[in-house]
Amino acid sequence: MFDVFGSVKGLLKLDSICIDNNLFRLHYKATVIILIAFSLLVTSRQYIGDPIDCIVDEIPLHVMDTYCWIYSTFTIPNRLNGKVGKEVAHPGVSSHVSGQDEVKYHKYYQWVCFVLFFQAILFYIPRYLWKTWEGGRLKMLAFELHSPVVPEQHKNEQKKLLVEYFSTTLHTHNFYAYRYFLCEALNFINVLGQIYFMDFFLDGEFTTYGADVVKFTEMEPEHRTDAMSRVFPKVTKCTFHKYGPSGSVQTFDGLCVLPLNIVNEKIYVFLWFWFIILSVLSGIGVAYRFAVMFGSRMRMYLLRARSRLALQSQIEIIAKNCEIGDWLLLYQLGKNIEPLCYKEFIADLAGKLSTMKQPA
Repeated sequence: MFDVFGSVKGLLKLDSICIDNNLFRLHYKATVIILIAFSLLVTSRQYIGDPIDCIVDEIPLHVMDTYCWIYSTFTIPNRLNGKVGKEVAHPGVSSHVSGQDEVKYHKYYQWVCFVLFFQAILFYIPRYLWKTWEGGRLKMLAFELHSPVVPEQHKNEQKKLLVEYFSTTLHTHNFYAYRYFLCEALNFINVLGQIYFMDFFLDGEFTTYGADVVKFTEMEPEHRTDAMSRVFPKVTKCTFHKYGPSGSVQTFDGLCVLPLNIVNEKIYVFLWFWFIILSVLSGIGVAYRFAVMFGSRMRMYLLRARSRLALQSQIEIIAKNCEIGDWLLLYQLGKNIEPLCYKEFIADLAGKLSTMKQPA
């Protein structure tokens, strides 16, 4: 197991300088790790075995396995509730009349590992954009100040440089903030889009999949249809055609066992709950960001919470003089600078701003 997931360990490393927030990290770190781990899991034969095993008379088994894996298998949806062993061979596996019984083909299992990896890439794109746009600014500004053990001389020099930087570049950071807010909005749009993308991938089954699984556990055994068996059947049918001795086309119906769906059904139940929770949190995060953008008093309260050791009067001076971009940069700096040092920096910056000429 460690060999399989060893390549994911590098994603667990935390950055020394935080340039975003916990909700942002749920997208590009937690979700990316989950999706890549699942992608590796479904390609690991040592835990699942062969992804498909088919049984049919007169056809070599390896030929049938390869054919059915390439051209997909199918079930009969209106045979899902029959009595196994009497009415049907397995749920959804039964004889059918062409043109009368609906046939549902299952092609997704060939693509699950690729789709999961592609989704992981999509979740990382907002992080990549923000990291590129941010350009290491916070790391440069918080140079050595994130450590509690810094020589006093170095600390004073760096604080002085920070105060000078903010006083001379005041009101020039709005574009920095708007790009960060755009990346947060992209996270929200992405997770919603991914829900509908997976719904398309699973033929319209994903949006209600988790709810159907929960509902299934609460129903009476004789009246319930297993949603996991409907979406991810373990036994399916496959039809193979070949020429007989006389040159006529012969049809062979085979049964195919899909061990991979034992894993797939659990993966997508987890992803359904994870994506729903993540989309709700991201929606709340976007609403919170709008409140921050248009609420100057809220920004002051948040800055006060970030710099708890600083005096309230100093926070009010800074909040009065700062625009949204300046506030965001100061707030993010508070995550990366040692609290006592940040308190001293806030005091020095408030003193500098109070002596500057106030804008008309």
